[in-house]
Amino acid sequence: MTVGEELFELVAELYPICRSITGDGVRRTLEIVGREIDLEVHEVPSGTEVFDWTVPREWNIRDAWVANAAGERVIDFHASNLHVVSYSVPVRATMPLAELRRHLFTLPEHPDWVPYRTSYYKESWGFCASQRLLDSLPDGDYEVCVDATLADGHLTYGEHVVPGETDEEVLVTCHVCHPSLANDNLSGIAVASRLAKLLGGRRSRYTHRFLFIPGTIGSITWLARNQERVGRIRHGLVLACVGDPGRLTYKRSRRGDAEIDRAMTHVLASSGRPHDLEDFSPYGYDERQFCSPGFNLPVGCLSRTPYARYPQYHTSADDLRLVRPEHLQDSLEACWEVLRVLDGNHRYLNLNPKCEPQLGRRGLYGSIGGRSDAEERQMAMLWVLNLSDGGHSLLDVADRAGLPFALVAEVAGALEDAGLLARQAPA
Repeated sequence: MTVGEELFELVAELYPICRSITGDGVRRTLEIVGREIDLEVHEVPSGTEVFDWTVPREWNIRDAWVANAAGERVIDFHASNLHVVSYSVPVRATMPLAELRRHLFTLPEHPDWVPYRTSYYKESWGFCASQRLLDSLPDGDYEVCVDATLADGHLTYGEHVVPGETDEEVLVTCHVCHPSLANDNLSGIAVASRLAKLLGGRRSRYTHRFLFIPGTIGSITWLARNQERVGRIRHGLVLACVGDPGRLTYKRSRRGDAEIDRAMTHVLASSGRPHDLEDFSPYGYDERQFCSPGFNLPVGCLSRTPYARYPQYHTSADDLRLVRPEHLQDSLEACWEVLRVLDGNHRYLNLNPKCEPQLGRRGLYGSIGGRSDAEERQMAMLWVLNLSDGGHSLLDVADRAGLPFALVAEVAGALEDAGLLARQAPA
């Protein structure tokens, strides 16, 4: 299988699980991810104060249905976990269709799709169905059952750390709280877990921390429990909706010019991928919490089609037909390229700064001459020598010269080996 097919296989395995912001569905999801990478699983008790929020009670569901007078299930949780409003409180009742309608949610503009709805912080219950099904229901009494528990328990999240040469960190996060929605966000879970696995096989300057967390309350909880650690975060990336056919879209951090913003911009532009770049807004995924003014961390968000902008978003049509292996693999490759840029973005000092050094007698022109990309490599060397004043990074050089970062980093290494450059300590 291709890497993309392996990622899709993980998405397909996770797809049937009923997840929410708490509960056994999250635990089962983390258990499966834990086969790919070592996860430290954290359990935070209900009632824990986390800034202005409180960790909610834990929700688990066993069964739910709406049955007609003949006892036939016309809406069945086991047919699709989207049929139940997430966090529905237990209910067992019989009621006429007119009363039941007040608890039913549909999408009239997409009559065959089932919407995804939640009621995390207001006790309620409800069912989601297709508009076509609702239109077909005759008047009469219906039996309603939500066999669920909402009780003190825990909020669960997973954490994986790949140690680096320093304790400065790159943070990668994805949300794990949605039920059977493939793009949002099983795609992010699959890409993040494979990215962590790839990093485990190589030496990196930065420590990489991966969080598999429930949306919003998960990032708030992690930040509340790790305030002493956030100062180490140098770069961050939220992964969401990275498996659909849309072009890659990067949402900048609140700072707008953080190194992660520049690295992602460079990678997307130099790769020739169709892409969009967007400024920060306080709407979307967990970048909202990491970029809140009290933290203002350098955390951006990578998606393909962004939050709420594809018609299948938060519906039953966000299924395994929407997510494709080639798009998962492309998203993974873009993330990997960005992490390589961040890790290799050093500053150098030219040790022979007065006029150009004679490259030929050091064998550097000879190595250039036999290559088809000789002119580009020569220009990269000249740019690196000229801008290696201790103040410019290799990403600065690549952007200024309009050259791929990988080439700039390669020639910088050759110049360092020749004794012409000295790598500077991080600022």
